Order: sequence, then C-alpha cells, then structure tokens
Amino acid sequence: MIDTAVILAAGSGKRLKALANNMPKGFIVLGDMPIIEESIRKLIGAGIEKIIIGTGFASEYYEELESKYSQIRCVKNNDYSDSGSMYTLYIMRKFVGGDFLLLESDIIYDKSGLYEIISDGNRNVILASGSTDSGDEVYIEADEDHNLVNLSKNIWELKSAYAELVGITKLSYGAYVKMCGAAELRFKSSKNVEYESILKEISLDEKIFIRRIEDYKWAEIDDESHLKRAVNNIYPGINKHEKS
Repeated sequence: MIDTAVILAAGSGKRLKALANNMPKGFIVLGDMPIIEESIRKLIGAGIEKIIIGTGFASEYYEELESKYSQIRCVKNNDYSDSGSMYTLYIMRKFVGGDFLLLESDIIYDKSGLYEIISDGNRNVILASGSTDSGDEVYIEADEDHNLVNLSKNIWELKSAYAELVGITKLSYGAYVKMCGAAELRFKSSKNVEYESILKEISLDEKIFIRRIEDYKWAEIDDESHLKRAVNNIYPGINKHEKS
C-alpha cells in the first residue's frame, strides 16, 4: 500500500507570478483554499500518511502548511533558480524509503485519479488523460502494452501520441533509485534537468505503465490561459464529479 507522496514545488512560476501575487503557484485559490492544500487533503483522504514537499521559491508558504499538517515535511532546494524538477526530486532521496506518488504542485485534479493509480497492479504508473487542447501539453508515446516509450511537449518528436501527462505518477523505490543514478550523470554538466526526461531514460529497462483515463478532469496552471481554463471549465467539473 502506498502511504507516501512527494510534491515538486520549488519553481518560481515566472509565467504566472503577477497573477499569483508572487506566491508559489500552488497557492492560487480557486475554491475555499489554495490548490496545493486541496491536493494535500485529497492525498490524505486516499490514505497517504507522509507528504514530502520539495520547496524553493517562497518556501515559507509551504513551511506554514508543514506546521498545519503533521503529514508534511518540507525539503528545500536552495538551488531552485538554477535547477530543474529532477534536482528537487533528487535532494529528497534521504527522506524516501519506499514506493510513492509523485505530484506536481500546480495541478488541479479529480481525486478519483489517485485511487486509480494506487490500486493499479503495476508498481510504476503514469496517470494520463486523452487530448485536452490546453496548451503546453506533454504528450506520451506508448508501446502496444501501454508502457512508456517516449514523452515530449513536441508531438512531432513522437511516433504517435497515446495520451497526455497529468502530473501524477506512482513510482517504485527501485525506479526512483535508477532515476537518481541517471540524474547524477546529467548533473555533472547541469542541474537543469526535468524529471520527465529521466522517466523516459529509465523506461528503457524499467516498465512504466500509462493509465489513461480518456475524459479525466484535470488542469495544470502555468500561465494566464491555463488559469482561465481552470476557473471556467475544469474546476467546476471536478467539484461536480467529486460531489456526485
């Protein structure tokens, strides 16, 4: 049973800074609380007992959450301005000792997706959706057994696009160790490495299943157009489905 989640939350969100009032993107409020707090409550509701948040920009906001929720532990990436999401994930290795859920901090999502990948029999699972036309999508190429082959924001780099990356992944501890090992080699030249590229790299010898939910309700909030789409279309749909 998965009881740990890791949230990547170090980035400064340059494209949304003005709208987020210079707070981390996770502290955008669409309902009664910041979207990161909604995510935390959904995780706890799904049986997650330990939540490790990789912070960086404006880390004090997450530290306030740490004092509010006993399940949270913050780990700061002091090099957040010169590194990518994989480096944030890498520095948390002393606090990760088993399989876990990996989430991005700037997403809203239907909580049903958590139960889908937690209950999936595969130890490495990427939660994915059908086409969203949201802009800035990460497209996924899969093999005939629906395992990861490639992923990219440039669809022409793939033979075919099977699904879109949501930003919620279940990882075995073994896969995480392989990711850290692969990342260490990359860090010799630059810390600016994204976790998605390392997932692709380890998929050559570690099967990563793509759990596609065609009409899954979710959104990443990375810029003003994403925010408008989330407010007008996605967030109301998530609330309606979860309440039903």
